[in-house]
Amino acid sequence: MFSADTFDPVQVTRILFEGFSSHAIVLFYLLGFGAIGVFFYGVFVQVRKYRRGQPIGAPLALGERFLQMCRTVASHRTIMRRDPAAGRAHRMIFYGFALLFIGTATITVDYDITSKLFGLSFWHGSFYLWFSLVLDFAGVAMIAGLLYMMVRRGWIKPPKLDYKRPDRKPGDPDYDRSGYRREDWAFLWTLIIIGITGYLLEAARLVWLQERPEVWDLRWWSPFGAALAEVLRAGGLSAEGAGMLRSGLWWFHGIIALTLIALIPFTKVKHIFTSSGSLMFRDPLAAQRLPRQPADSEKVGYTAITDFTWKHLLNLDACTKCGRCHEACPANASGAPLSPRDVILSLREFANEALQKNALPDEVKLSVHGKDGGQVFMETLWSCRTCMACVEICPVAVEHVPIIVQMRRKLVEDGDMEPQLQKTLQTIHKTGNSFGESKRKRAAWTKALPFPVKDARKEPVDVLWFVGDYASFDPRNQKVSQAFATLLHDAGVDFGLLYEGESNAGNDVRRVGEEGLYELLAETNIATLGTASFKTIVTTDPHSYNTIRNEYPEFGGQYEIEHYTSYVLRMLREGKLTIRKPLGSRVTLHDPCHLGRFNKGYDAPRDILKAIGCDLVEMPRHGDNSFCCGAGGGRIWMPDPVGAEKPSQMRIKEAAGIDGLEVFVVCCPKDLTMFEDALKTAGYEGKFVVRELIEMISEALDEQTVDGSADDSGTPAAENAGAPLVAA
Repeated sequence: MFSADTFDPVQVTRILFEGFSSHAIVLFYLLGFGAIGVFFYGVFVQVRKYRRGQPIGAPLALGERFLQMCRTVASHRTIMRRDPAAGRAHRMIFYGFALLFIGTATITVDYDITSKLFGLSFWHGSFYLWFSLVLDFAGVAMIAGLLYMMVRRGWIKPPKLDYKRPDRKPGDPDYDRSGYRREDWAFLWTLIIIGITGYLLEAARLVWLQERPEVWDLRWWSPFGAALAEVLRAGGLSAEGAGMLRSGLWWFHGIIALTLIALIPFTKVKHIFTSSGSLMFRDPLAAQRLPRQPADSEKVGYTAITDFTWKHLLNLDACTKCGRCHEACPANASGAPLSPRDVILSLREFANEALQKNALPDEVKLSVHGKDGGQVFMETLWSCRTCMACVEICPVAVEHVPIIVQMRRKLVEDGDMEPQLQKTLQTIHKTGNSFGESKRKRAAWTKALPFPVKDARKEPVDVLWFVGDYASFDPRNQKVSQAFATLLHDAGVDFGLLYEGESNAGNDVRRVGEEGLYELLAETNIATLGTASFKTIVTTDPHSYNTIRNEYPEFGGQYEIEHYTSYVLRMLREGKLTIRKPLGSRVTLHDPCHLGRFNKGYDAPRDILKAIGCDLVEMPRHGDNSFCCGAGGGRIWMPDPVGAEKPSQMRIKEAAGIDGLEVFVVCCPKDLTMFEDALKTAGYEGKFVVRELIEMISEALDEQTVDGSADDSGTPAAENAGAPLVAA
């Protein structure tokens, strides 16, 4: 490979318009400015659309957000998750396109700005050669990534890229999504044509100028273009023919590139900007901490598309239709009429139709609820489990769950809900719990304990245990509560309860969309907590844990709170609890949504299982990819369709694939209820059992004699010491 030093450095460059008349050059600039003008008009239309949304009402640390967005985009961290092949291909396209864009911008700066205004030119000599080499490899990377994406869509065809809608049937206004498929292919073909014609153009230029040593002798600084030039020469292409080919390709390549620039704001290409913006304004607690309803608001939730915040309107445009949320959604997997992707795309279509016009349509035509094109069905919204699987996996930070809950608030306001759900909400309002039991019975389970449990409202305690509805009133979960109380007592923990002063924490009430009732519950619990004297709160209910930790502070309730798993793990590590009987059971662990995805509590339950001597085998979906039990978002208070497979049954089947499984371990009261029922209905009763982690811990702490009697301390011997274990 020759060096630029062999020639006059000024001659080692590429003359952009060589061989073109002044009229042709003027025409190109007119086309270029026209494309830029269309681009900026499109940007204006999009910005106007976002400005028609509502403010988010919170200050933004733009500097830190921008840097975080740049790190995420540069690393491709969110795109690589759970689909590394697509992530690698996208990385090749992204970096290839970015380098080619930077290269084009560099040429523009040199040719149209610095050389003409200041007489300074740097696009020649060694700089030009290295520039050419880098861009040659960048173009190949981009084309390779595009080819993989074509193969993926055309031949591999992963189900998540199928745009068939679960919430529509043929004949519905917006059932047909073939337009999206055409747009996807047009995007891929446009980029690949730009890339391929770029190499052909480079090869034709080299053949055309083969008599110039400063061009031909340095051709291998553009290795792929040079190799193609050799092929063209071998095929009989003359210098004159190459000149004609170069002229035609120059216009073809240039017009396609300018058309792409002009159409960016109106097509899929705009995701380059909207996805980056969505990542930049990402709320790390989007689903964990839902927004309050402004006290002075005349509307409840999202009624019209103009009720959406500008950030949520930006989310709609950021969606790349990758289908990861569609694939992760438990409602969709169980046949419910919900795909998070389709909700977002429907709302995007609605927003574009309503908000991109010069004048807004009337209020009726702005409603996002209904059966018309772009509107979202009531049945779709009520299918959501608010498990956050969609928000967690979305590579561009779309906030599906907050959008769905805001739309649910309107349904609740209008009374458009399942009768059973409405009855449960009325019951919670009346009694403070979802079981309809008297408040005086909330701590009735403590009467069976051989020791008293303090009332934290009457005497100070170190630890306040916020029990929750299911752990207080459900007979099966009451046994778990008794086991945990015994564990705390035996460890010498100074703990107490709120007794009848405790009400439903409101986490699921809020995710149903009943904001008024939620605020009443939150304020009632905060007032009661204000009458108690304690240092920290521990809860066995992940749902209560989430809202007290993340949402109560907005109402003035700032507390130190732990889920019992992290609290017990610390006691084990500090020697306050001693494992006397390692269990040796083969187990799998279900990550509760509100402990795992919502609050990143993945490690403590696993560390406890290891500490008590269990052989933990993970299910295929675990950690942040855990599959929801189906109880969240108020669905535990709503009937499932007759004959449909429930998410809990699907999860039990997944666990059943583990050879020799003895125990399906949970650490959430609702999970215990859902999965014990699913074990029976899915047909696996007797093959393994569902147990609460607290029960496993209690068994491992018991010191048992050989004949199974109680130890010297009088502690009852653990039931089911041998394998297989039987549920209590």
